[in-house]
Amino acid sequence: MTRLNSATKQTDSKGRITLGEAFANRTMIVTKDGDDIVLRLARVIPQREAWLYESERALSAVRRGVGDARTRKYAKNPPDLNAASKLANQLQDDESQLDAR
Repeated sequence: MTRLNSATKQTDSKGRITLGEAFANRTMIVTKDGDDIVLRLARVIPQREAWLYESERALSAVRRGVGDARTRKYAKNPPDLNAASKLANQLQDDESQLDAR
């Protein structure tokens, strides 16, 4: 069972209250329902990273990769970085030619 701690706080002239150092620089969700106000701690995911959490398959793959790296379980045949570099250069050259048209 969750123990509730209550405290009486006074708002300042702008309607603000202080919650104390434990809540300093934290993101909060504020829910107002009639006379009740509920504050919940929250974490914000940047928009450009949200896709990862929307795809169970992608998130699972990332977590698996991080777990493998943590246990030093690496690929037996690592990627050929020289071939990848050549491909990237070819793609850039192809894009440059398209832009020139």
